Amino acid sequence: MTLENAARDVRERAYAPYSNFKVGAALRADTGEVFVGCNVENVAYPEGTCAEAGAIAAMIAGGAARITELVVIADSPAPVPPCGGCRQKIAEFAGPDVPVTLLSVGGARLETTVAALLPGAFGADHMGLA
Repeated sequence: MTLENAARDVRERAYAPYSNFKVGAALRADTGEVFVGCNVENVAYPEGTCAEAGAIAAMIAGGAARITELVVIADSPAPVPPCGGCRQKIAEFAGPDVPVTLLSVGGARLETTVAALLPGAFGADHMGLA
């Protein structure tokens, strides 16, 4: 299954009764495995979970640690970029040149990179840990 199809499939399982804005994310880890996540809302808004964060949590729980590719899909007129918090989470586990594909269910597509999504990202090197 392609990352795009995995993101489309998991998007359908999103729990979004308040916004009705379903998002799916699929990533490929450096192990070759695919991990998925969908947004999960909560009545105590904004205590939900983003699709990208869910996919990253699944990757870590699955024993992998590095993202090599990411796809995010939402039902919107234009592709939807990850929120600021998710951009930082993605940058924690992906190099700046990792490809990110943003899709709309209507067929719009934007191909970018982690560095383009989060220029000047704060990283471990800023703390003297790299």
